[in-house]
Amino acid sequence: MAKSAPKLDPRGRKVKILATVGPASRSPEMLARLFKAGVDAFRVNMSHGEHADHAQTIETIRTLEKRFMRPIAILADLQGPKLRVGKFKDGQAVIRHSGHFTLDRNPEPGDDTRVELPHPELFGLLDKGQRLLINDGKIRLRVIRADENEILCSAEVGGVISDRKGVNVPDAEVPIPALTDKDRKDLAFAMAQGVDWIGLSFVQRPEDLAEARKLMGGYGALCAKIEKPMAVHRLDEIIDMSDGIMVARGDLGVELEPQEVPPLQKKIVNATRLKGKPVIVATQMLESMIESPAPTRAEVSDVANAVYDGADCVMLSAETAAGDWPEEAVTIMHKIARQVETDEAYLDRVRFLDTPPDATTADALAHACMTVADTVPISAITVFTGSGSTARRVARERPSVPMLVLTPSMKTARRLGLLWGAHAVATKDIGSFEEMIAKGKRMALRHGFSAAGSKLIALAGVPFGTPGSTNLMHVVTVSGDELDKHGG
Repeated sequence: MAKSAPKLDPRGRKVKILATVGPASRSPEMLARLFKAGVDAFRVNMSHGEHADHAQTIETIRTLEKRFMRPIAILADLQGPKLRVGKFKDGQAVIRHSGHFTLDRNPEPGDDTRVELPHPELFGLLDKGQRLLINDGKIRLRVIRADENEILCSAEVGGVISDRKGVNVPDAEVPIPALTDKDRKDLAFAMAQGVDWIGLSFVQRPEDLAEARKLMGGYGALCAKIEKPMAVHRLDEIIDMSDGIMVARGDLGVELEPQEVPPLQKKIVNATRLKGKPVIVATQMLESMIESPAPTRAEVSDVANAVYDGADCVMLSAETAAGDWPEEAVTIMHKIARQVETDEAYLDRVRFLDTPPDATTADALAHACMTVADTVPISAITVFTGSGSTARRVARERPSVPMLVLTPSMKTARRLGLLWGAHAVATKDIGSFEEMIAKGKRMALRHGFSAAGSKLIALAGVPFGTPGSTNLMHVVTVSGDELDKHGG
């Protein structure tokens, strides 16, 4: 007799947890512990590590999938272009507060008055009064004069500057593509490894997604990281061009004033939700847990607010990649999400954003699922889908009950690991109405979403197997013996 898979109950929450893999978490033992603690998807950060390490990580996650019989999403996060200053004679220099400092095209090592900026595309681009931020904004320069060879600045905030520190240009659209040669190699590697999502960094305009789309050739799903203020000006177009959005608050917090980030986060979450695409809130969510076994109260509130806002997914970065308490960070994030979602005011909060259905049968039925679940005691919505689009439509409505997504495509099941409320199961396709109802009942029982006497909503399209044909909603009652009749 085949050995049964370990029992892994539904998470008991609708928001998803995305955890970054790194030195602290890439061992098979720790990845298993993180998954059992509540991780729904893993982020592989292509900015660090070698392809061989990432390949081993991906293989380990796929082994976990087989062990627990649950699809797991993997997001490969591309580094994107990095603007950096050149080198200094002594490895570092000191920029005086209110003093002048020049960025130029001279490759000679820098000093307290100047340094090379090895990015010719920035010269002639900047205007008087625009800002340059160095070393994550610790040094703040204001442009006095800029030409084809020099950018003379006044130091609003000076300090120590050292070799190859990063440069942010918040007030201008930088004319460089979002994909570097390294990114193209990393993208080819990630696709060969079978990852489910690609995270694209340094997105400033919708055109930045076009090259990635072309290279992907219809493969996988593309997540645009919103980390540049310029991207916000064309946010709706970027959302249309992508399959999901990440609110990358770290870089946004460098290029914007701190107080500007929270309302912008809410704006991005709402705009993405309106389009029915998953949105991830990322960066510094439980930052203190890199070193501490418990988060600060402010961090708990930060995670809770993202859940209240209806984000599909919350992300852990260094907390799980390099921190001392990776499992504890996942556990507390899981607990915060569950606590918020049991708040009687939660549904009102996430539905405060009005998401009117489009004038399509599929959208009307997805909206009806929410209404029926609010009116009748329903235990789950079973969604039959090939591409995942029906599941996204239902999730957009933020129904009060979980969504059991049944799909013949493992790729679709994995991709839904970032979607609010979706518990995806890869299973054989159905061929008739009767088979759909019977399978929906069995799967709901098998995966812990129903019991004897409970009601389910079944949502599907007829004819079966035809993309975009969602046209059927049915409410059924589970007798409780469906598994016994089917032989388990």
